[in-house]
Amino acid sequence: MSAAGNRTGPGEGTGYADPPPEVHGRSFGDLMGEVTRDLSTLVRQEVELAKAELREEGTRAGKAAGMFGAAGVAGFLVLLFLSHALWWGLANVMDQGWAALIVAVLWAAAAAVLYSRARTQLGEVRGLRRTSETVKQVPEALKPDTGGY
Repeated sequence: MSAAGNRTGPGEGTGYADPPPEVHGRSFGDLMGEVTRDLSTLVRQEVELAKAELREEGTRAGKAAGMFGAAGVAGFLVLLFLSHALWWGLANVMDQGWAALIVAVLWAAAAAVLYSRARTQLGEVRGLRRTSETVKQVPEALKPDTGGY
């Protein structure tokens, strides 16, 4: 028996089992070519799987985006009709022109507040700091380490 506890043969006493029959007698180049082809096939299959998953998730995201768009339109219509109702309600106690102006000023104030908050939030966006830092380190990692030896 060999040191690995498998079978007897040319590898006996070396600590290694005999190679499987499909490997026996083949050159290292042939074996590496087969490994490379298998690895290439595996990578291609993984890329195809990722594409299929992205298509499926993209379809779901597209449907969700469409629903958000419809919700936005519905919300806009609610605000439009509420604005008209406020205008008509105010027109019962004052001139219609003044009532419309009051509603318009309320919407202008809301727009100004939203714009101000959006600018503040945009100023806090810093981009992809960690990614840009690690990308800068890649060229250094690829340089040979001379270590001053």
